[in-house]
Amino acid sequence: MSSARPMSSSRHAGVTLPLFSARSGASWGIGELPDLVPLATWLEAGGFDRLMVLPLGTMQDAQASPYATVSTLAIDPIFIAVAGLPDFERAGGAARLSPEAREILHAVRDAPRIQYEAVRRLKTDALDLAFRTFFREEWGQLTTRASAFAAYIARERWWLDDYALFQALSRSMPGRSWREWPAPLRDRDARALDEARRQLSREVVRQQYLQWIAESQWQEARAAAREHGVAVFGDLPFVAATDSADVWARASEFQPDLSVGVPPDAFSPTGQDWGLPAYRWDVIAASDYSWIRLRARRVAALFDGMRVDHTVGLYRTYARPPEGEAFFIPADEAAQRAQGEAVFRILKESGLDLIAEDLGVVPDFVRASLASLGVPGCKVLRWERDWHAPGAPFLDPSTFAPRSAAMTGTHDTEPLALWWEHAAEDERGALLALPFFAERGLIDPAACWTPALGDALLELAFRSGSDHLFIPMQDLFGWPDRINTPANVGDQNWTWMLPWPVERLSEVPEAVRRAGYLRGLAGASGR
Repeated sequence: MSSARPMSSSRHAGVTLPLFSARSGASWGIGELPDLVPLATWLEAGGFDRLMVLPLGTMQDAQASPYATVSTLAIDPIFIAVAGLPDFERAGGAARLSPEAREILHAVRDAPRIQYEAVRRLKTDALDLAFRTFFREEWGQLTTRASAFAAYIARERWWLDDYALFQALSRSMPGRSWREWPAPLRDRDARALDEARRQLSREVVRQQYLQWIAESQWQEARAAAREHGVAVFGDLPFVAATDSADVWARASEFQPDLSVGVPPDAFSPTGQDWGLPAYRWDVIAASDYSWIRLRARRVAALFDGMRVDHTVGLYRTYARPPEGEAFFIPADEAAQRAQGEAVFRILKESGLDLIAEDLGVVPDFVRASLASLGVPGCKVLRWERDWHAPGAPFLDPSTFAPRSAAMTGTHDTEPLALWWEHAAEDERGALLALPFFAERGLIDPAACWTPALGDALLELAFRSGSDHLFIPMQDLFGWPDRINTPANVGDQNWTWMLPWPVERLSEVPEAVRRAGYLRGLAGASGR
């Protein structure tokens, strides 16, 4: 019987950790869907009842960013646990891999960071082997398991058909964007699509099979996490990549020649250009926001809660043309507010707990709008300051409104230990000016990072007035490792993994001690 608090409790404590960072000893070089279970076991021991992960959607080839996806609706097969997969084991398992592949498997398992290209190649070969076995021994024989697969295809047809066909077509024309496909396929002529489904039927079934396996593993792991009292929050990416099933299937609702980004902010003095397509919000509105409704439906099927990425972009999208000045869509505040509220009302209909990612340059009316809708925004402790007062004093987190989500950082910020190391002495001093730190004898802004300071910052976060609390895993241990550095492209982004396999979190002395300490903080703060 789980000893975790009921999920109906008004105050919650959660951890943010990408699934890819949480590999187990059996994983193939990356955190996999079943690895959620031992992670949830440790979270329960630490008094946490929530886990927030990054998007799981199928990433583009040669990409590691979970925000550059071929589909925001699918699950990337790279997260499938191959070891133990019945079809793979029946085909001979790892013994059927080539000697070279087995060497690569050994290397990626020992690598300190994720080797995406090698992992994807290995898993593609292994999953191809598994599919051939399933296709021959189950699908072709109309077995009970084949019937279960057919039922999955029928149930998920509303998104799976386009995704599987897009993937099949992409593999039949490697290196070509869908905008370079023959016109009938590019423009989704019904006869051309039917013919493509016929000619590529086996590959279409393979893509459907991969999604069936992925969702089966995910739902089983998610159910086990709930048995440990842990609700899993997903991340609703703002938009998919231009070369994606999402954009191909609904091309009239996007403007690929306009690139989405953000104005200058704390991360980049020149702003950011994400290279992602802008929405045609007028077309989407004319369809009664059907695309938003479908995405909310899919997220609700996979998660218990939802972080809404780049919330301000749902109110007003910052679009960069090939030439000339960037501009907002829609252009005026009244239209922006009406649009954002329409979108959030639809997301609320999903029944999920929502967290609005409202960080960065966000106009006041957006946060006022979210408050009127009852949607909590984010409060990253290091940014919550009275910027209009002399010295910009830090706000006391205990004064945060209950309807908010306190955080010590995000996947885009440096962990607390690294932030402290690089913070100016006056910034450190402004933080330590809070009476909370003086009571603990932490008053020296020139002092180096210490475990005592890290623990004090955690206690400060737990004591915040926010009903929701999410802390990056690195901050729980005082580690300096980053998940991502915005506006920078490099091998360090999206590749960090825990220093121990997740099943060892419950036995490594340091992790066991940390869980006990964190559980005490949760209890003392009513979380």
